[in-house]
Amino acid sequence: MDTTSFYNPEELKKIGLKSIGDNVKLSRFARIYGAENISIGDNSRIDDFCILSGKIEIGKHVHIAVFCGLFGGDEGIILKDFAGLSSRSVIYAASDDYTGQAMTNPTMPDEFRKVTGGTVVIGKHALIGTGCTILPNISIGEGASVGAMSLINKDLDPWTMYAGIPAKKIKDRSKNILRLAREYEDSKK
Repeated sequence: MDTTSFYNPEELKKIGLKSIGDNVKLSRFARIYGAENISIGDNSRIDDFCILSGKIEIGKHVHIAVFCGLFGGDEGIILKDFAGLSSRSVIYAASDDYTGQAMTNPTMPDEFRKVTGGTVVIGKHALIGTGCTILPNISIGEGASVGAMSLINKDLDPWTMYAGIPAKKIKDRSKNILRLAREYEDSKK
């Protein structure tokens, strides 16, 4: 991969992020809105054509693949260490009211809109497959994994595999990655 497609450390500092860890890879083709509300931890990577907007906390060793959208708004999105977001997935921490009782979209003044939301938390070691949509006020448990093209509209249990629209439990997920993570962390000492 062409390493010039990522900002270098000096350029990253100029973006004005709330905090930035060591060895962060942020594509020059990603778009950041409200950089002062976004934190990125050590060894994390954000690929081309991603959009990050609003309050977002990204832990260590997090990968956000191409064409993902993270819309944290004021509520926020938290991706904990070792989490992964596969390509074309989207996370919303806020949503307009679609019932017709209020106007929608950001071109309208707030008094005509009804926006609801809540913080989205993606747990440590959780993995979100390609093309998934995560709605506001959702907690995805540690080690949970979600298959491609799934809709996450409720909290997901730790160490469980899910898939579908809406996402449903498929089976339990192996915890072997915890051992591998410990081995990796020990090798860095």
